[in-house]
Amino acid sequence: MTLVAPSPPALPPPRRRWGTILAVTAVLVLVGYLAFSNMGSAFVYYLTPTELLARGDAAVGDTVRLGGLVKQGSISGPATDLRFVLTDGGAEIPVHSTVAPTRSFREGAGAVVEGQLAPDGVFQASQVIVKHDENYQAPSPGALPSNRGFDPGTDEAP
Repeated sequence: MTLVAPSPPALPPPRRRWGTILAVTAVLVLVGYLAFSNMGSAFVYYLTPTELLARGDAAVGDTVRLGGLVKQGSISGPATDLRFVLTDGGAEIPVHSTVAPTRSFREGAGAVVEGQLAPDGVFQASQVIVKHDENYQAPSPGALPSNRGFDPGTDEAP
């Protein structure tokens, strides 16, 4: 009986190995690009009133997103000619919008508006995005929610 040493496993030719590595790398790069390029549109970046006012005259006319809290007692006008003030606790900017906000718009709530700061210092909003509280608490059976938000059909908040 003769013993024969096992032959070493066959390796693919070097050219084929590099081709496979290159193809896998290209697929990973493509998947990474698609994932990160679409993720940027999911984030909402905005300036606070203090940051926008710090830009001075350079801020006038630039399309930006402005975020803050709707100041208590500042909401006036119908939903399609709405005026209110956004504040971050340090600075305040009056906002004018001809676009009706969602029903959750109310005083003291967070909001992000997109538009331009006019030379008169009023932010002309082309879009109003209401930030909502992540802590939902259902009303007790038979009760109405206590904070119903802004009613676009009236001139005032409840």
